[in-house]
Amino acid sequence: MRSRSLAALALLVAVALLPVGCSSSAPGSNTEKVTLTVNAAASLKKSFTALAEQFSADNPDIEVEFNFDGSQALVTQIDQGANVDVLATADEKNMRKLGDKITDPRIFATNVLTIVTQPGNPENIQGLADLTNSDVTTVICAVDVPCGSATAEVEKDAGVDIKPVSEETAVTGVLTKVQTKQADAGLVYVTDAAGAGDTVTSVSDPAFAAVVNKYPIGVVAATKNKEAAQQFVDMVLGTKGSSLLESQGFGPAT
Repeated sequence: MRSRSLAALALLVAVALLPVGCSSSAPGSNTEKVTLTVNAAASLKKSFTALAEQFSADNPDIEVEFNFDGSQALVTQIDQGANVDVLATADEKNMRKLGDKITDPRIFATNVLTIVTQPGNPENIQGLADLTNSDVTTVICAVDVPCGSATAEVEKDAGVDIKPVSEETAVTGVLTKVQTKQADAGLVYVTDAAGAGDTVTSVSDPAFAAVVNKYPIGVVAATKNKEAAQQFVDMVLGTKGSSLLESQGFGPAT
């Protein structure tokens, strides 16, 4: 009897020491969180950060991390093998450089340029022609950046030749130099001017309407998170994405 009781006790102890996980079959208990890396044009920072909050609320198992920079820099990173899941650029030209490394890129928004000055427009800048005055310091984007390419096209259309004191690698650099009073004026997107609030004054010119930047987005073909990446792209292209983008000054996809 004593040996039988000891055997029973040993069995109970063995069962108690079994790993808890062995008896757990709850759905999703072993689900790992997916982290998406999204390369996005600098001019998308505010809108995409807001979109990511909505996306993560709808998809709690997916975390979105951004790399915001000039489109040409983002493309170079992917071309050199950087681990990126989604790419959104501020023009089609840079997206096309990657060819089939991007799956089915599609236009999701449009944007145009505007002039920004220090608050109150102390230099009384009325349009592009005023930026050619020698006593007005102006910053623009470098020509290989989408906002710089658009600037060059606007200058050509308007027949003006701006002599900038600086050429920046991203539109955010232009905005910052005006905000910090390192320049009297700069050429940025209307969305950047709107996002800057009363830290700048915006001045339009008829020439801007003719030069429209189209923003494409696509899944990086080499991604290991294809399904999650496509979910994010679908949101940007969908009703939630377009509504938020338009509320921040972007034009509709065309």
